[in-house]
Amino acid sequence: MDDFIGRERELAALDRMLKRVEAGGRGGRPGKAMLIRGRRRVGKSRLVEEFIERSGLPSLFFTASAQAGAGADLRLFVEAAAESDLPGAEAVGGQSPGTWDAAFHLLVAALPDDRPSVVVFDEMPYLIKNDPGFEGTLQKFFDRELARRPVLLLCVGSDLAMMERLNDYDRPFHQRGTEMVVPPLSPADVADMLGLSPADAFDAFLVCGGLPLVLEEWPRGAGVFDYLADVVTDPTSALIVSAERSLAAEFPADAQARLVLGAIGSGERTHTLIGRAAGGLPATTLRRSLQLLGAKRVVEAVTPLSTRPSKETRYYVADPHLRFWLAFLGPYMSEIERGRGDLTLERMRRSWTAWRGRAVEPVVRDALFRMRADGLPEETGAVGGYWTRSNDPEIDIVAADRGPIAKRITAVGSVKWLENRPFDAHDLARLLVHRSQLPGADEQTPLLAVARSGVSVDGVRAVGPEELITAWR
Repeated sequence: MDDFIGRERELAALDRMLKRVEAGGRGGRPGKAMLIRGRRRVGKSRLVEEFIERSGLPSLFFTASAQAGAGADLRLFVEAAAESDLPGAEAVGGQSPGTWDAAFHLLVAALPDDRPSVVVFDEMPYLIKNDPGFEGTLQKFFDRELARRPVLLLCVGSDLAMMERLNDYDRPFHQRGTEMVVPPLSPADVADMLGLSPADAFDAFLVCGGLPLVLEEWPRGAGVFDYLADVVTDPTSALIVSAERSLAAEFPADAQARLVLGAIGSGERTHTLIGRAAGGLPATTLRRSLQLLGAKRVVEAVTPLSTRPSKETRYYVADPHLRFWLAFLGPYMSEIERGRGDLTLERMRRSWTAWRGRAVEPVVRDALFRMRADGLPEETGAVGGYWTRSNDPEIDIVAADRGPIAKRITAVGSVKWLENRPFDAHDLARLLVHRSQLPGADEQTPLLAVARSGVSVDGVRAVGPEELITAWR
């Protein structure tokens, strides 16, 4: 489709897998499987639909339901199969299989023998949750039937931890599927889709998190506050509802995890302060909630990067869009719903510069790691930050040969993401002091300045938005 932007790498991977199906495979086993995972609403289903449309192959696209039980899943599967363009789809209509074993027999009969086809199980974690035997049945039919036919089986899921476990050695589907991770659209994709400068594209990325649904409603060429001024008047906009729907799906009945997540989203980063902001949760409850949030890949726990071990763990929200939503939208939904989004917008304007300065840091570190051959010493194998309990020092960028405990520090840097204020002599002096306090760094350790508005001093490697955005090109 003309409006489909990005995903070249993922589409190429799907095309390669399809070519393997078309080539016939070894030993008369052309059928292949791919396990596709990614955060909710990043466009996994849309990607697969685009791939199927471009391929022109007969296909079955089945989406499981979180509310359905095993019996309802079977009924929905039969309906999807009957409405598909598989050659034997008509024969499936009206059937009422009582087990997945019987349902897969119907699927096999509907598949073409003379050309490739695509079968999609979307939201596969729901199927496994609703029927613990589904995984084993799928493995049996893949080995006995699907692998012997020219079919590409795509298993898609948003529960990252569960989708990762599907390929573990002790699971039925071990080594049967090639894994693919679908990330959010990148800052470079955002720049292309919205026609924004690199600096403005990073700002937009911090708000939308690369979610296609949000970008589709974002007017081309509009800056952050041009877009937000419209959004806060519409409680049904994708920016408003996407995060809430994702959280409701991830944590349908776990109010404590949501409480802890809200504390982290409000800016608390240490175990003690998170527990206090969450209402003084008992240590065991807090630890369990943090473990759940980590397992769901919603929250990441990070430690300082240096040559010395540290227990100063900090927590942050992994998804940029969710970080923005938790800080500016989620706590103030009542304002937006009663038509006072103007209050929400004004609060964003007051806090934007300070919030953006911290929120952009993990995005910058990701970009530096991606472009490390062009911006950091060759032996760099990790990019993180460094801090102490008192935050003196607190260093935005630490590059090292490995992490979290390095043998060698390869660069030390600072992020200054301000408009109309370059990285200056004052910032350099502060960075020099911080370098002297970093375990493993010395006077020979290179200095790095990542600045939105340029660098006005010598002695540092300067990196701006234009160079950062090439990390995703």
